[in-house]
Amino acid sequence: MIVYLGLGSNQGDRVGAIQQAIRFLTDHQNIRVLSASSFYETEPVGFPNQEWFVNVAVAIDTALPPEELLEICQEIEKALGRVRDPQNQYGPRTIDIDILFYGDLVMNEPDLVIPHPRVHERACMLVPLLEVNSRLIHPVLKRNIEQLHSDLAEPEEVLLYGTRRVHRP
Repeated sequence: MIVYLGLGSNQGDRVGAIQQAIRFLTDHQNIRVLSASSFYETEPVGFPNQEWFVNVAVAIDTALPPEELLEICQEIEKALGRVRDPQNQYGPRTIDIDILFYGDLVMNEPDLVIPHPRVHERACMLVPLLEVNSRLIHPVLKRNIEQLHSDLAEPEEVLLYGTRRVHRP
């Protein structure tokens, strides 16, 4: 099954955390990493007083059921220092690994919603996906990634990593 993951970090060594997460995925016996996007720096959505994120989309091939893949992703997050805070689930994090698409599966469970419920609203997810597979069809909305991206009314800023200007006083 072809699965698309979104990886993000806005705390500590952001690029290093994502590189380590991809290495963990690559080393897993039941996961084959097919491709990864470039690194993008993205404006935090809804919480502007945070560091910008670094985001990447990764395509993998796996026979793991979605629930097991989620467990592996959460184990990787924990190994890389992610501490989940139920009171502040959108706060800064060392690493975040989301299952964006799992083939054309549509799933709505308390702990796992596929496709990711906000993938079509977030440039931070769509821009890296454009690079990995712009023709990927959202199984519910029946639109490809390119169309979903063009539908965004007010997308957050997404820049290739290293191109963002830093304003200094």
